[in-house]
Amino acid sequence: MRPIMACHCSQCRKQSGFYFAATAADDVNLTINETSLKWYKASPEAKRGFCGECGSALFWKHQKDSFTSVLAGSIDGSSGLEISEHIFVKDKPDWYEITDGKPIKNDGKNTVCL
Repeated sequence: MRPIMACHCSQCRKQSGFYFAATAADDVNLTINETSLKWYKASPEAKRGFCGECGSALFWKHQKDSFTSVLAGSIDGSSGLEISEHIFVKDKPDWYEITDGKPIKNDGKNTVCL
């Protein structure tokens, strides 16, 4: 799995209440056994996967990508992963600061969140 990206876009923040932190897995390496998984089409290009029983956010998937973003908070146990960068920082609200020293993308021109 790739390092964790922290997305500060308004859509991710509104779903989670904070920024999203997600890693990703190639679709060919991802096996989902959860029968209560539900998908919500968040836009014409992307969907969000969540638990249909408890509502926990689990995945984000862009239809053109060959990988699925996995929310880091959904991973049990030690993963060895860490945040590699912050994206959509121009959308970040003023009530928190980014202080971890990781690279920040401020251009706001990214077309894909996670």
